[in-house]
Amino acid sequence: MEQTYDVTIIGAGPGGYVAAIRAAQIGLKVALVEKEHLGGVCLNWGCIPTKSLLRNAEVISLLGRGKEFGFTVTGFEADFGAAVDRSRKVAQRLVKGVGALMRKNGVAVIEGLGRLLSPNAVEVALNAGGTRTLETRNVIVATGGRARAIPGITPDGERVLTYREAIVLRELPASAIIVGAGPIGMEFAHIWHTYGAEVTVVEMLPHALPLEDEEVSAEVERAFKRRQVQLLTSTRVQGVEATASGVRVSVAGEQGEQVLEAERVLVAIGVQPNGENLGLEEVGVRVERGTIVVDARLCTNVPGVYAIGDVTGKLPLAHVASAQGIVAVETIAGAGSGEVVLDYEAMPRCTYCQPQVASFGITEAQAVERGREVKVGRFPFRANGKALGLGDYAGFVKIVADAISGEILGGHLVGPEVTELLPELVLACRWELTSEEIAHTVHAHPTLSEALMEAAHGVFGEAIHI
Repeated sequence: MEQTYDVTIIGAGPGGYVAAIRAAQIGLKVALVEKEHLGGVCLNWGCIPTKSLLRNAEVISLLGRGKEFGFTVTGFEADFGAAVDRSRKVAQRLVKGVGALMRKNGVAVIEGLGRLLSPNAVEVALNAGGTRTLETRNVIVATGGRARAIPGITPDGERVLTYREAIVLRELPASAIIVGAGPIGMEFAHIWHTYGAEVTVVEMLPHALPLEDEEVSAEVERAFKRRQVQLLTSTRVQGVEATASGVRVSVAGEQGEQVLEAERVLVAIGVQPNGENLGLEEVGVRVERGTIVVDARLCTNVPGVYAIGDVTGKLPLAHVASAQGIVAVETIAGAGSGEVVLDYEAMPRCTYCQPQVASFGITEAQAVERGREVKVGRFPFRANGKALGLGDYAGFVKIVADAISGEILGGHLVGPEVTELLPELVLACRWELTSEEIAHTVHAHPTLSEALMEAAHGVFGEAIHI
């Protein structure tokens, strides 16, 4: 046994490293155990590098609209490998930044694979060799998740990819089949198609982005079809076979059975928790279907052991993991947001394809299913001056409100930079503001945010500019 820590965190993704910083700010002695890279999937293979690639795709899209904006581009060549290289530099810069934050806050970073020996002891198989045992008063498990596989189909990293291989692939596939039309699948479809790949997206459920409001999903589907991205919804993958030149994917759907061929296939059907080989069962931590069971304060059933992020199975988003990390640490310290109960339904959700999608709360259909009487306000970006000036005016803002109380039940946005617009609605909901109060808040003109105000007016049938 070595020195005793107040809290030892296993996993340095957005949940783990944020928890470490907050714990150090409070004055706790912190150890952070990580087997790979600080920042986890988000900084290294997910959120950050994909946003860099999406920015490259946006620039290329604008260059393709030169006539509309009054310029001519000749001899233009898009270098996909250079775009990937830029994304890696962006990710590396942020990872270095996290390392600097650990040093600044006095967090002991231990490189290796951690597992619980007891609620007060963590054994680390060190990357450098050997083992080290940490004595600790509390443990936070923040081991994240990994790509979920299709039963019977094993990604090989060459022809059959997960996001982890796809994000570092410097050679643009001439053709690709993407299995899963969730955020990961739709973002890669947008990037690869913009660079010239022939892309087919296969989704088992009836709509792309199936967890979004149906009107939003339909808007995104129209946009992708206009760009000649093939979307096969209500279609199930039956098998994937590697060939000499690529892959052959057998699918069955409303159009019957068919075989699709492409150079590569990306499996993007969600994530599964990394809960194995952590000593959870030996310590007695309750695990159900691979996820660690936690209460509203992120406590497990074993005193002193907490869990945050994807491994809890709550909502696999980086900002959710970070919020959970702060709540868990402040619960340990008996301060601040340890008294806050996170509302996972009200968490912001974003997809960064074009058009962007941002939402929180429940959809109109879900509200009706729950017996709520609702009023809905909509405002299209085609009636917004800033959107017209940007030349990016597909989509709309939709607010779902309770018809009796005025409570905002959900916000569903699709269109230009809506991921940046969403926080106003999330904040309004958090502090129990109504659509009327948003409508009567003066928004600067011309801005995209005016669409929020107009949609709020629309809840009462009083939108000004439509």
